[in-house]
Amino acid sequence: MPTKCNDRTELAKQLDQVIERNKDLPGPIIQILHEAQNIYGYLPLDVLKYVAGKLGVPQSEVYGVATFYHLFHLKPKGVYQIRVCLGTACYIRGGPTLVDVIKTELGIDIGGITEDGMFSVEAVRCIGACGLAPVMMVNDKVYHRLISPAKTRAVIREYQALARQEAKATA
Repeated sequence: MPTKCNDRTELAKQLDQVIERNKDLPGPIIQILHEAQNIYGYLPLDVLKYVAGKLGVPQSEVYGVATFYHLFHLKPKGVYQIRVCLGTACYIRGGPTLVDVIKTELGIDIGGITEDGMFSVEAVRCIGACGLAPVMMVNDKVYHRLISPAKTRAVIREYQALARQEAKATA
């Protein structure tokens, strides 16, 4: 999970500590980017450029690592990251219906993030629960056998209620 700090100066200090701690290790880019993503919540382009400069490597090398590995994100993700499986089993058993329900409930498309930053949605090829298809994940929790749109709506609305509670608690 990303750090709760919004002060860019403090985030940069944290990133400098990560770079200093890892720069002399063999192949430090992956580890540094992993920790940078934890700090910022994603990998902004200015952070990739900064890491390249601090390591003395071409920006293209750092960008290449960030775009090669699917766990790195160049765009912000929601607090609640929804991954819908569209692998063969899930697709056949109703994966596209899950996508339609989520798009309707959240008002965003695959690859999008809600205006409040609470939800993002992505399609994945396999979650590894083919026998429980169709499935989706919200953060690290797997929801299976989402055969009816009502069941999918209930999961989304549960998280929307949590998001509202969090918004009230921080207001």
